[in-house]
Amino acid sequence: MVERIRGWAHALGFSQIGVSGVDLSSAEPGLQAWLAAGFHGGMAYMARHGLRRARPAELVPGTLSVITARMDYLPRGAPPDWRDREWARLADPDAATVSLYARGRDYHKVLRRRLQQLAQRIEAELAGPAGGDARPVLRPFTDSAPVLEVELASRSGLGWRGKHTLALHRDAGSMFFLGEIFIDRALPPTPPVAAHCGRCRACLDVCPTGAIAAPYRLDARRCISYLTIEHDGPIPVPLRRALGNRIYGCDDCQLVCPWNKYARRSPLPDFDAREALAAPRLLDLWAWSEADFLRHTEGSAIRRIGYERWRRNLAVALGNARAAARARGDGAAQAALAAALATARDDPATPPLVREHIDWALLD
Repeated sequence: MVERIRGWAHALGFSQIGVSGVDLSSAEPGLQAWLAAGFHGGMAYMARHGLRRARPAELVPGTLSVITARMDYLPRGAPPDWRDREWARLADPDAATVSLYARGRDYHKVLRRRLQQLAQRIEAELAGPAGGDARPVLRPFTDSAPVLEVELASRSGLGWRGKHTLALHRDAGSMFFLGEIFIDRALPPTPPVAAHCGRCRACLDVCPTGAIAAPYRLDARRCISYLTIEHDGPIPVPLRRALGNRIYGCDDCQLVCPWNKYARRSPLPDFDAREALAAPRLLDLWAWSEADFLRHTEGSAIRRIGYERWRRNLAVALGNARAAARARGDGAAQAALAAALATARDDPATPPLVREHIDWALLD
């Protein structure tokens, strides 16, 4: 049965399938310690769900197995030197950097639809001619419920947990999404794989804000992905310079990981970068009206942060670009950036949150 599921999943664009049991009790102490340290930041739902994350049979009563799925997201046209190009973009203060995963279609939409199709195919196979009460119960999830995704992926052999806390596969790196299907059938679990991080600490050393507090321990309150996406208030002043030109997410710990030289390209066009996000410049994005933002981010994961947070993030990046222009003695660039920021600051429609970050960006 698992082999048949793999075949159906591959046809739907998934790269790998595993099966995990539902006893995650050994993961509970680590989850409790992480929450107790406050590392979840403002994501109150993390604490609200508590240990339910480690108890699949409580989330979906009757669950006996979890089918895990991996879907690679590196764009189809990514060149061999894609990591070098990403580093070059990060080094260009006037460029805007959006995490690779967010440049195309919203992965929630892509995975959810395909996981649902896979679940329907499994349901039809297991129900057989009996129907009725014989039909299995399957619930697909993709970053949409209190699920310990990396734990389940690690237990089912989709990879191991890297020191940056993401799942890693020796033949695919970490540039992939995870999804799960909870099922009320006992399927044979697939074995885990050995970890291969060794003594490497590249991800810890490269993190711009020191968010990886220790191997396998992430403090979301310092993570640029959290600050630019999940966090809805002011970005802490001591961390703003470290954001550089990152306006949505951060890929640094993945770019530096040696295993990502094996990252696989997605077979799906959904993850190809849309034109407006392929090589954006900060001032071009700053010129977007809210209507432009909604148009360019339709069907994108970026839209969920809203126009206000988008402008907040851009204001910080523009402030960093202005500091870089000052450091290199480029008065013309400084003046252009300051003028764009001042125009928005003086606009009565600019929200206080954005104006506060503009004021910071204009400080000398």
